[in-house]
Amino acid sequence: MEQKNSAWIIVSIILGISLFASAFVLTQGIKSIRSSGNEISLKGSAKEEIKSDYAVWSGSFSSNNVELQTAYQDLESTAQQVKDFLISKGFSEKDLIFSSVSTMPINAILQNGMYSNSIESYRLSQTVEIRSDDVDKIAEISRISTELINQGITFESYPPQYFYTKLADKKIHMIEMATLDAKARADAMLKSSGKSAGQLKSASVGVFQITPPYSNEISDYGINDTSSIDKEITAVITCTFEIK
Repeated sequence: MEQKNSAWIIVSIILGISLFASAFVLTQGIKSIRSSGNEISLKGSAKEEIKSDYAVWSGSFSSNNVELQTAYQDLESTAQQVKDFLISKGFSEKDLIFSSVSTMPINAILQNGMYSNSIESYRLSQTVEIRSDDVDKIAEISRISTELINQGITFESYPPQYFYTKLADKKIHMIEMATLDAKARADAMLKSSGKSAGQLKSASVGVFQITPPYSNEISDYGINDTSSIDKEITAVITCTFEIK
């Protein structure tokens, strides 16, 4: 009889502990739901147009001759022609950055189409680069530099790269605007319930998208377009507000 009573006591204790634990978990769950019910999370965005304020352009030219020394002399002469042309278009000599000379031996081709060990000629090439805050001037020289071809110069103009140097300050402004947009969206969603967005509890900034105008291109890693002078910068932020 005593053993039965002891067993019932143990069972009662276990049941009591289980009920208490269940009640505790349920209470905590209710608290969590209430806490979530007092907050609202959503995204805000901001988009603005910006104009590049710095540009980099480059072009290459070359010479070819059976004699290495002659090929080098020809390239020196070509470099002077390129320099004179660019200066005539309004650039100063200090604006021009000439690279080191690249030399490529060209092997003779056998009758079977294979290359031999015999050097047939030498091809020398060099690059000129201009960096400037006059982006429109850079855009123009990239278009008209092929006039050098009319002077008998083998010249190739590369697409310019355009940059916005005040990006750090602009990003701060864009985050502020995106946050205001998120709050406005939250207020609009809560208006029908007679509530509004209160204190900002947390925020997570997404990647910035810098694209050509009217582009719908987007990337999880962000985009930093350098092909266009005029650009659009887009910021997205996820905000959690207290509901009041």
